[in-house]
Amino acid sequence: MPQFRISEVAGLLGVSDDTVRRWVDAGTLRATTDDTGRLVVDGVDAAHRAVELAEAAADPSGVGRSARNRFVGLVTRVQRDGVMAQVDIQAGPHRVVSLVSAEAVDELGLAPGSLAVAVVKATSVIVETPQGAR
Repeated sequence: MPQFRISEVAGLLGVSDDTVRRWVDAGTLRATTDDTGRLVVDGVDAAHRAVELAEAAADPSGVGRSARNRFVGLVTRVQRDGVMAQVDIQAGPHRVVSLVSAEAVDELGLAPGSLAVAVVKATSVIVETPQGAR
């Protein structure tokens, strides 16, 4: 089982080291000490906490769809190039980039600061792990 130091868990969850220590003190996150005496969190426990924290913004569209990966966020940039445009959406910690027609940008009224939902339906997803993580 992988174990992560407090600072690593904080970085992965997007919180401060102090927040992780408070969770450990409160019993919200379980930690043990490793062979060197450092406080560590089991990878499974960190993953469970990540799922608990991953509360996405509500989807304002009210549309039913088969895609489960929806990222609600704000448009941060629209870059036009002829008939196509690049739309950047910041959805929490995730930046989603979409290439759409310039016509679609106009029809949807996409501009920096507008609310948008990026819907992702992929036939393949590539998963990578850092070297030495096994």
